[in-house]
Amino acid sequence: MSRSNSVPQTPFEAVITDLGHDGRGVARVDGKTVFVSGALLGERAILRLRKRHRRFDEAEVVELLERSPHRVEPRCRHFGECSGCSFQHLDAASQIESKQRVLSENFERIGKVSPQSWLPPLTSDAWAYRRRGRLSVRNVVKKGRVLVGFREEENPRFVADIQHCEVVHPALGPKIGLLAELLNTMDAASDIPQIEFAAGDDIMALVFRHMQPLSERDTAALIVFGQQHGLAIYLQPGGNSSVHPLWPEHPRLAFRIGSDDARYADVELEFEPLDFVQVNAGMNQRMLARAIELLDPQPTDRVLDLFCGLGNFTLPIARRVAEVAGVEGEHGLVERAAQNAARNGIDNARFHVANLFEDQRHADWAKQPWDKVLLDPPRAGADKVLEYLPHKQTRRIVYVSCHPASLARDAGILVNQHGFKLVSAGVMDMFPHTAHVESIALFEK
Repeated sequence: MSRSNSVPQTPFEAVITDLGHDGRGVARVDGKTVFVSGALLGERAILRLRKRHRRFDEAEVVELLERSPHRVEPRCRHFGECSGCSFQHLDAASQIESKQRVLSENFERIGKVSPQSWLPPLTSDAWAYRRRGRLSVRNVVKKGRVLVGFREEENPRFVADIQHCEVVHPALGPKIGLLAELLNTMDAASDIPQIEFAAGDDIMALVFRHMQPLSERDTAALIVFGQQHGLAIYLQPGGNSSVHPLWPEHPRLAFRIGSDDARYADVELEFEPLDFVQVNAGMNQRMLARAIELLDPQPTDRVLDLFCGLGNFTLPIARRVAEVAGVEGEHGLVERAAQNAARNGIDNARFHVANLFEDQRHADWAKQPWDKVLLDPPRAGADKVLEYLPHKQTRRIVYVSCHPASLARDAGILVNQHGFKLVSAGVMDMFPHTAHVESIALFEK
């Protein structure tokens, strides 16, 4: 292949020798790594170069010469155009295997650790599972219509023209095309850049971000759309604090998380439409059950739940222990967590507002002895917390992770600096058909 800066148009043949962490196939051509959209491990294909970079290139498949036995037909007609999914062409078992491999490689490469045993993967419904997300909106004058969807796979500046989404909650997934039709009739068609969606057990909420005040005609149209399709409609004229309901006047978003053990009552969590909730309700239930199993809460335990959010783990744990403290950086989430505790009749849970990416070692909750700790940090991980926690009294830590690299780094800290053993770990398929790796790990002294 030519090494000029221009992108050659001549297709070339290559064998896919690996699957990247983002779901793209990986080939080696003239000693250089090439990431190939839509290609799977073991496939031989004719490729066309799309972008050239100093350390790697990007290509697309022109023709498949040898297909992977794990290739399946994508269910969604927008697959390949929309960036919402990257693995619909790979069978379910191979998706899980790929995520498990990513987790294992990160432990070995970054943390220099490996679990004593692997937990069986957790899975749930692979379709119509996404109850929270953000749709982009763009009024394309040349096409004479509004597009609503996720960003395009090949060009994130553009919005994929989606009519029906197979992974979004059924209250909205089949209606995205109708939503685009609605916006196309509105005066504010060019002033609405995004729509957030969030589903509780009983209703789906849509939050319309608008850059200019809406006309009476537009607000009336949104109300009618909400009434026709059973959707709660919110408006967001500014920052997150500006979000307010348009219809109905007082919508209630909530979801229940239950227990297979009759001794423990279900917990119901109320939330606001922009609050963080786990995307996959079925997986959240299974994840919670596994976290509690690994934590092994006892009636005399004192448990610390860091990055607690709305109390998704805190409140079910509280039903099983003497005391639990939840710590979270966002004031609104902490306030709603405390309200959820009171609403569920839980009086042994305390909540604290603290930026866990800053040193909190002098906070009262950080100085107390805790028998067990649960960590559920964002992508950045919990390394700042691990500078002063856990204390010597802590014998068990359950770490829920949304990023395998930060989990692996923190696992190395817990094992090599704090003297814990990485007892077990495994993946949880919170985002089927994507390359996103959610995982859980148990550490013990």
